[in-house]
Amino acid sequence: AISCTRESVQQVTFCASFRTMAAFVSGITGFRSTFVVKSAAKCAAKAASPARWTMKTSTSMPFMEAPPALDGSMAGDVGFDPLGFSRAFDIKWMREAELKHCRICMLAVVGFLVQELFTIPGGYFKPQLAVDAHDYFVKTGGMGQILLWCSFFEIFGTVALWETMQGTREPGYFGFDPLNLGKNPETYKKYELNELKNGRLAMIAVGGFIHIQWITKQGILEQLGSFKPL
Repeated sequence: AISCTRESVQQVTFCASFRTMAAFVSGITGFRSTFVVKSAAKCAAKAASPARWTMKTSTSMPFMEAPPALDGSMAGDVGFDPLGFSRAFDIKWMREAELKHCRICMLAVVGFLVQELFTIPGGYFKPQLAVDAHDYFVKTGGMGQILLWCSFFEIFGTVALWETMQGTREPGYFGFDPLNLGKNPETYKKYELNELKNGRLAMIAVGGFIHIQWITKQGILEQLGSFKPL
């Protein structure tokens, strides 16, 4: 007899989709990532192993079971994982990725607004929408320089991620606190949660900024002062 639970069915379904996606990407690109292969194997192993049943409902989605990996120990954890990614991938790796995207998008939000008010002097830098500036700098080579420096910093990020996966470092922690805002443990927890909340909002905001500029051809601040309905 085969014992089957809702979690095991979800895991098998997710793994099947993941393997299909990996095969599709490999087929059209000829690229076979070691990470993808290992992740697919790990996913299959988890699906074959006895499923864990938490018997708890998710805080953010009371109609669904709470994901076992999201036990509330991390800042900002409200059990939101409707697609079950935390069952297939290491939660430490996913938190590292989330924090990286949060920080990039918070900087991007500021950049979107500042460049509408201020432009670096010189003929190379022209007042234009951020989405148009992206295409302009790709054509003129400026974006290539940004990519080069970002790739350089990714070396340090890779080392840090390795330490995180070994359990010797908290995800996203670089010890960067020049103002000593997190000196007090309670204050640190507060700012840790604030960073995640603001970062998640920023990720949504950047997507909105980009699409509204594509559609209306207006800047964000211009939209606030002179709204153009779709």
